[in-house]
Amino acid sequence: MEKIDLTKLYKNYYTAKPTPGLIQVERAVFVSITGKGDPSEESFSADIQALYPVAYGVKAMCKAADRDFGVPKLEGLWWFDEEKFGSPSMDEAPVKIPRSEWEYRLLIRMPDFVDEAMVAQAVQTVVAKKKMPGAARVHFFEMTEGPCVQIMHIGPFSEEPATLQKLNQFMQEKGMLKNGLHHEIYLSDFRATAPEKLKTILREPFLPANSVANPE
Repeated sequence: MEKIDLTKLYKNYYTAKPTPGLIQVERAVFVSITGKGDPSEESFSADIQALYPVAYGVKAMCKAADRDFGVPKLEGLWWFDEEKFGSPSMDEAPVKIPRSEWEYRLLIRMPDFVDEAMVAQAVQTVVAKKKMPGAARVHFFEMTEGPCVQIMHIGPFSEEPATLQKLNQFMQEKGMLKNGLHHEIYLSDFRATAPEKLKTILREPFLPANSVANPE
């Protein structure tokens, strides 16, 4: 039985350059958990610790069915209350919005054949056998981001605004309109990697400036 390597199967999804570039992102499915607060707080770590056992539970089910795969990189969608904080540019937001006010959706991508029932079964197993009640908040999630602009950020998260400024300038020059949540893919394990060596894909879904919403 050959193990599926999602980072190779979806190579473009897990690849970016240190300059802004375009990518078309099709439907993808994930195990996911949502939360709010400073990523340095214990609650954020607890959400990660709840997410991974479910991902590996799904993997075990697939392996038993001869469809094994490697669990890929952690990802996150990030947003904040725009009614409360307005709409700062993407490079200003990390500086202007308190970290405690950021909301997030943590994600781990799954093969396309994984469905909601499989994730629910894995969640039940983790909660019951591993005595992890927090895992009950993990759920199946799918999204189709469509056209996105992205860039590779190398270095600590605190230096992301400078990289996001490049992304923002590129979008403005091309007349791109924001069309979704800020998306980060953590290619490095930030719990075990020196900050200056961290590699993070920063991704923004967009619409062309001349796009007109369908009135229907």
